[in-house]
Amino acid sequence: MGACLEILSIETAITFLLSSVAIGIAPGPDNLFVLTQSALYGRRAGLLVTLGLCTGLVGHTLAVALGLAAIVKASPVAFTALKLIGAGYLLYLAWKAFTETNEPLSKGGETKGLNGLRLYGRGIVMNITNPKVSLFFLAYLPQFVDSERGSIMAQFGILGAMFLAMTLIVFGSIALLAGRLRRFWGESPRARAIMNRIAGAVFVALALKLILSQAA
Repeated sequence: MGACLEILSIETAITFLLSSVAIGIAPGPDNLFVLTQSALYGRRAGLLVTLGLCTGLVGHTLAVALGLAAIVKASPVAFTALKLIGAGYLLYLAWKAFTETNEPLSKGGETKGLNGLRLYGRGIVMNITNPKVSLFFLAYLPQFVDSERGSIMAQFGILGAMFLAMTLIVFGSIALLAGRLRRFWGESPRARAIMNRIAGAVFVALALKLILSQAA
């Protein structure tokens, strides 16, 4: 901790953490994704998706530190290709939600063909294929970097780790709270049908928002 404070001032660390918590709580694609998955499949599913999203954040942090995010921002082709992949995946999830059978979940909170690895993978793909996350990091992280306090790469690494820890706490809390709701409708085919349609609509809305997003 002492070494971290030598690279980041206490004021910078506190400001970064508070602003990151505010960003994590504000409604957005990732926390809505955690909410819908937890409400449909239980808190375990939400926590696995959260871990996947955090793994994606590691990739975005590296992209900013290595300059890859700047390349995506400067290349309309790369930005468009990445966001279309992300939107396509969201539409695929919407289709899965609309067509999913509304059978009760197993005791482990899983449906057929939807295991822990798939849920974790959903989080990774959902996060890593959204170029807006990299561009957000590209604009957000440098504000807290001070070239006079040592290695820029080390500062990016520490900030990325702090943001990841915040995401685990905030999104994990969302997963636990939304997972409790699943107990009320997990055994009701009608309630699950309604939740699947809500989730599908959310995925379609997120896909459209991503398609219409601009790099600037």
